[in-house]
Amino acid sequence: MPRARIVIDRDFTVGEVPRRLFGSFVEHMGRCVYTGIFEPGHPEADARGFRRDVLALVKEMGPTVVRYPGGNFVSGYLWEDGVGPVAERPRRLDGAWHTVETNAFGLHEFVEWAREANVEVMEAVNLGTRGVEEARALVEYANHPGGTYWSDLRRRNGSPEPFDIRLWCLGNELDGPWQIGHKTAHEYGRLAQETAKAMRFVDPDLELVAVGSSNRQMPTFGSWEHTVLTHAYEEVDYISMHAYYQERDEDAASFLAEAVDMDAFIEGVIATIDAVKAAGKHTKQVDISFDEWNVWYQEGLQTDDQPHLVARQWREHPRLIEDTYSVTDAVVVGTFLHSLLRHGDRVRIANQAQLVNVIAPIRSEENGPAWRQTIFWPFARIAQLARGRILRLAVESSQLATTKFGDVDAVDAAATWDEQSGRAALFLANRSLDEEASVTLEVRGLGVTGVRDAEVLTLPEGGDRHAANTQDAPDTVGLVPLRSVGLEDGTLRATLPPLSWAVVQLDVART
Repeated sequence: MPRARIVIDRDFTVGEVPRRLFGSFVEHMGRCVYTGIFEPGHPEADARGFRRDVLALVKEMGPTVVRYPGGNFVSGYLWEDGVGPVAERPRRLDGAWHTVETNAFGLHEFVEWAREANVEVMEAVNLGTRGVEEARALVEYANHPGGTYWSDLRRRNGSPEPFDIRLWCLGNELDGPWQIGHKTAHEYGRLAQETAKAMRFVDPDLELVAVGSSNRQMPTFGSWEHTVLTHAYEEVDYISMHAYYQERDEDAASFLAEAVDMDAFIEGVIATIDAVKAAGKHTKQVDISFDEWNVWYQEGLQTDDQPHLVARQWREHPRLIEDTYSVTDAVVVGTFLHSLLRHGDRVRIANQAQLVNVIAPIRSEENGPAWRQTIFWPFARIAQLARGRILRLAVESSQLATTKFGDVDAVDAAATWDEQSGRAALFLANRSLDEEASVTLEVRGLGVTGVRDAEVLTLPEGGDRHAANTQDAPDTVGLVPLRSVGLEDGTLRATLPPLSWAVVQLDVART
């Protein structure tokens, strides 16, 4: 049986839990917007066309910030197409996903939806085919009170009050040759620097995210971040990270350990940021926006036109990458959230991609139901319970052998402590496919008074690690009570089932 000993101490913390760590992503891609969050005529649609069943699941899941409108889509997007009377909006060809964009849903609709969903808007500007002037105009349209061309146009379009969008992405994945408007690091760094300056001339209180590497495997990874920040360090607040993972060759052990790669990726970007800071004698701190992450099965992409990603016919909102997630995927997603928490002093924003239908925790069918995928559950619980301060854990764990990463901890963990509510939350994953894991938690300085609740997501009856939630069986996989947990003399002992993710809530003395 794998064993893990974890020690936490109230005096050893990473920092405050950044609430923007629990973000999501809505892109004009596939069915994320159309028949996802927006479907006029659906039995659950409100007068604005927002699907109330999807909204209810979004609120239950608890994202705090949502990035919009892309993604690859934004690099060819004209934001003006999505404002004004819907009947007068143009239909456009979207080269990113080879679809027809109707523009029936745009900035005003998204801001209204975000307010209904109680999430902050994270707006992306097009720096692929457009540049400084278009970004500056968009900030004026969105945030200026009135009395100018763009702000008065917003008012005429039905929004007399500014949208007050604080958080902005300066483009998307422009290091990638697949991106419309792909640029070198020098080209992008200068463009980001000048765009940031122009946007802040309109609204000085913006928070700006520069484009980092599209993934750790990019040949320019590291040098891209260094060059971009050498140009734009003083003008930006964050640099982005993107990462997607999948199981390959039935190597579940390596897949379950992919958070090791996420840890290393984050730490590499932190090192590069700090090197630029030191070399440039900067005093401000640039942090990380991990604004795309998830499990994504890029081999065997699930589209209408298998096996190629891009549909060869121009259509409106075709099915694109609608992955069905398993128990295994949910445990992996749990460990990714642990990694983000462990680095919460520098990863200040994170967005799971995407929110509905497209590699998403929530699925919906046109004129049909909506349901939770397996990966919904770790996100929902951590977003709900990770409050207060992130605890710095000392972990001694049995090791599991993997082909990709060598020996890794059998038990992966993260924890938070909320002094105000008197609650601590311990998040655990057992990476073993076939053995229970014994966990001992020693708590120092917190005065644990009891176990408030304990839940686990694990293999359903029959033990199928590929078990998933579907339209016909939406509750196959979920959280159930974790029975094998107890507290004695301030020491917590728990037994985790094979292939499981668990959360244990502890009552602690208020100070």
